[in-house]
Amino acid sequence: MTPRQQCLNCMQRTPPAVFEAALWIAAEHDPGFQPAHIGEPMDRLLRRISAALPAAPAVELAQPLLREMSHLGFQRDEWNPPKAESAMLHRVLERQRGQPLSLALIAMELARRLEIPLEGVNFPGHFLLRVPGADHVLDPCNGRRLYPKDCRELLVRQYGPDMPLRAEHMVRASPLSLVQRLSRNLRHLHQINGDFLAALEDANRIIELGDATGSDYMARASLYQTLECPQAERFDLEHALLLSEDPLQRLRLTERLGQLPTSRLH
Repeated sequence: MTPRQQCLNCMQRTPPAVFEAALWIAAEHDPGFQPAHIGEPMDRLLRRISAALPAAPAVELAQPLLREMSHLGFQRDEWNPPKAESAMLHRVLERQRGQPLSLALIAMELARRLEIPLEGVNFPGHFLLRVPGADHVLDPCNGRRLYPKDCRELLVRQYGPDMPLRAEHMVRASPLSLVQRLSRNLRHLHQINGDFLAALEDANRIIELGDATGSDYMARASLYQTLECPQAERFDLEHALLLSEDPLQRLRLTERLGQLPTSRLH
């Protein structure tokens, strides 16, 4: 069974095995890695975190867990430009550097094993964590508490003053959205580093996982354009057109489709 099939199978379990699925995504890009290799490093990290946590109810231990991870050296990766290793969990564990989502996935897995309630929040541009029912969220990079004012400031820093804080920004991340967001991150990282075939693997995985958006099809179409695959590009642009409800975007997609060569049968 291929790493892709293993990843998809993880998502079919009840509940979905998100952490293992993320490990199989790493294995897809790094053939020398197997998810079983991560067992001892994770067990060792779990023992160190567990020993450092205070004697308190589990519901109060999410922030101490994140702070202890930060104390042990886990931080946001500051590579410029960013690299795919920032989103591949085995590399993040080795380097103790990663994107917020990758750090969050490790933290959520540790919390799951320690029976500490912790969930993901699909905040734009910077993945966040939350104890269910809490009035604040947590930064996976350092454990800092963020309240609505802090979240608004985070949006302004990343998107400018015209980006308002909306209720959907604070929605709990589903298992599917976690794996798709990781795949989108990797697609972007591979693309900006010029590894278009690896980016295409990530784009294909997003589609295979299901519930892909028009933007996902447009992103894959752009990769096919770069790789000079016009018929595959046409297929994805047509799907994006079917999913789009924006008249201006539909017009642009139609114009782009009209510029592609027509298929010829021989």
